[in-house]
Amino acid sequence: MRRRLLGKSIGYVLIGISSLIMIVPFLSALMNSLKTYREYTTVPPRWIPEVFQWSNYAQVFQLGNIGGYTLNSIFVAALSVIGALISCSMVGYAFARLRFPLKGALFVMVLGTMMIPAVVIIIPHFIIFNKLNMLDTLTPLWIIEWLAQPFGIFLMRQAFMNIPKEYEEAAKMEGCNPFQIYLWIFIPMARPTLATLAIFTFMGKWNEILTPVIYLTSNEKYTLPIGILSLSGQWTGNEQLMIAAALVSLVPILLVFLFAEKYFVQNHNMAGIK
Repeated sequence: MRRRLLGKSIGYVLIGISSLIMIVPFLSALMNSLKTYREYTTVPPRWIPEVFQWSNYAQVFQLGNIGGYTLNSIFVAALSVIGALISCSMVGYAFARLRFPLKGALFVMVLGTMMIPAVVIIIPHFIIFNKLNMLDTLTPLWIIEWLAQPFGIFLMRQAFMNIPKEYEEAAKMEGCNPFQIYLWIFIPMARPTLATLAIFTFMGKWNEILTPVIYLTSNEKYTLPIGILSLSGQWTGNEQLMIAAALVSLVPILLVFLFAEKYFVQNHNMAGIK
């Protein structure tokens, strides 16, 4: 009993320390975003501003084209999520339920592509998009997700394989073809996994920096992360505004996570992770 209590106490202490490691930097950034520049550069630093400068967040939208950058990011992230859900679920369903030659070998090849570093395929992708006259457009940022990425395929395949065969057999007896079974039976039952894939895809695209830097040259095409970085010259002497802009960019991610949290947690429970 005493040993069990000791184990629980150690667990709570570790969770508390881990939480502080995550929360303290966020709170520090939040406080810095609400300071004047004089308070921000004070040595030793003051944790809490004397007067909260809520106007800093209004100034963020006045200094740069933050609204335009945000719309570009929403456009890219939304199309990426839609593409990932459609393409990965269809390919994952094929690997999980359909029979075709070399299915096992092809799936191993798909998994193998997950081990290829992203930087290795940057130049081939750049050449392809250059040939297609897609440079300096938002298309290269989201079109890749419509081609079914290996992580999403693996995730959806595992979800479809966990659905009992009886549902599929019952649907076949009712006269459904494979596409109808996929659309009407498997997709509704895989909603938690689809929500998980949507969250991962949205977060990845929203925070992406390397790809937009490579493909975009016009300021009006910038997504939010590189848009904020491009304004670094304008933030000189007002670096606290840059922190405010970075925090503003987190809001959509939080909203998406809160919206899909129920399905996300449900998926973890089903996978036995929690």
